[in-house]
This record gives sequence, structure tokens and C-alpha cells, in this order.
Amino acid sequence: MRSDEQGADVRGLYRLRFSAEEQRAKARIWQELCSGFFDRFIAADATVLDLACGYGEFINAVSCANRIAVDLNPDARDFLRPDVTFHHRSCADLDDVVEDESVDVAFESNLFEHLASKEELRRVVRQVHRKLKPGGRFILLQPNIRYVGGAYWDFFDHILPLTERSCAEVLQTSGFRLHTVFPRFLPYTTKSRVPQHPLLVRWYLRVPLLWKVLGKQFVIVAEKAGDGPQ
Repeated sequence: MRSDEQGADVRGLYRLRFSAEEQRAKARIWQELCSGFFDRFIAADATVLDLACGYGEFINAVSCANRIAVDLNPDARDFLRPDVTFHHRSCADLDDVVEDESVDVAFESNLFEHLASKEELRRVVRQVHRKLKPGGRFILLQPNIRYVGGAYWDFFDHILPLTERSCAEVLQTSGFRLHTVFPRFLPYTTKSRVPQHPLLVRWYLRVPLLWKVLGKQFVIVAEKAGDGPQ
């Protein structure tokens, strides 16, 4: 499938799944997620690359110096803050996006389950490895099929079933070392009833015991190791 056809598919799915009000709610949630959790892994002067940025919830909210976003959906550009450099393309092709070893932190949220194959997943991970500076971090947020179960397949474009263990393996065999792993972190989707209000999100992040009850997505923070892919 050509990239323009893929972009049209992604655009249609996003418009179907997220109303304007739901999108505003997601943006408020991500403000809390970044300030209450993700910002601790990112230096204030960092260059951050957001893979499959969606409507920019993460890259708009994270605290950093330089912001780069990639997505197949051309609509994404309209939702990004002015200082985000946007590239309309697949995250499987990053060669013209950034120079090798120029990124401090790469981030992906709910991307890997949409990739066409495990070979494509490995290709994306190894490209990220090339683009990161030595010691740079790759942050992953993914639905964990171990806890989501059959609901994992409620989205038409979900292809790869993944857990924190399978993602850890592809990271470790692609030149990364694991820094932080939480098998259960956030609820499955932002359509979940709890937590939704920013204040509830803030308290949820402060009580890891709740993650073990409500969390169905895992988070991994990995660092670029000295040796390359095995």
C-alpha cells in the first residue's frame, strides 16, 4: 500500500474514533501524563522525536527544547504547536527526518500494534537506535495483550499482539538496555471511565498500586547501549 493510501486510512480512522471533545479531553490527560510521569525521563534541553504522533498530545505537552513529530495522518499538522517540526511519512523511514545520533529521546505510544509485521517492528526499533545519541532514551507506551485480552482486537488496524516481554526482547536485541519497565501502567484507552479528569489522572500517577489494578498498557524506558544490534 502506498503511503498516501495509508495516510488516508489513518485519517479516516482518527476522524471516526475521536470527536473534537474527546480530542480536547485527551490533550488535558496528556498534560498530566507528561508533567506527572514522562517529563522525569527527559532533560529540559532535549531533542525529542515523537513517532506516529497522532494529534500531538505527547509532543505538545512534553517539556523539552526541540520537538519533531512523524505521522502518516496529514491532519496531524493542524493540531501541533508552532514549534513542532512535522514530517508526513511512515515512521519506518526516518532517514530524511533527523540525522543519525541527533535525538535525545524517541517516544511512541500505541504504534507497534499497528505495524504490518514483526520485521517492520524490528526495522523501526533499529532506525530509532541509529537516530538516538549514545545513551539516548526510547520510551514506549503500548497496550499489553496479556491484560487487555480479546478487547485488543476491537480496533480494525491492530495487527501485532505484544506484551512488555516481547517488546523488551526486540529492544535488547537491537542495541538497547532496559532502564524502566512497568507491565501495567495506564488503562487501555482514554475512553476508559477512570481516570479521566486531570485531577484524577494526577492522583492515579501518584498511586502505583492503582496501576496494578487498572493498568492494561505497559511502559518501557530503554537506553541506547554502547554495542549495536545483535
